[in-house]
Amino acid sequence: MIVEALRGAGRPVSAYELIDQLREQAVLAPQTVYRALDRLIATGAAHRLETLNAFVACSHTRHEGRAVFAICESCGTVNEFDEPKAVDCLAAWAKRAKFSVREMTLELRGRCNNCVAGDEASAGARRSARAD
Repeated sequence: MIVEALRGAGRPVSAYELIDQLREQAVLAPQTVYRALDRLIATGAAHRLETLNAFVACSHTRHEGRAVFAICESCGTVNEFDEPKAVDCLAAWAKRAKFSVREMTLELRGRCNNCVAGDEASAGARRSARAD
């Protein structure tokens, strides 16, 4: 039920948002939702976005504890992607430093292409209006 709610949300959601979303289907205590989310994360079906304190359903079949996300600070979209070279580079550093990695989640924060393009279109319209 929780993983389906995550998939249906289409955006990162908090545990409390999940409780609200599922209120008509079940009465869920926060501890129950957090335990379910922990299990989903352990099996790779979900990820926790640390900077947003929110959860998303995994869009890949397998990560082996490694995920990369691009988070748009303007519209809130989150794209999960696979970038083996970045992950391999960090894993190699950890190995050289004798650091045992339990989990790796990379979060890139910035602005998505749609938001940047929208800003450029707005700026062009403002320049055109001033020229008239």
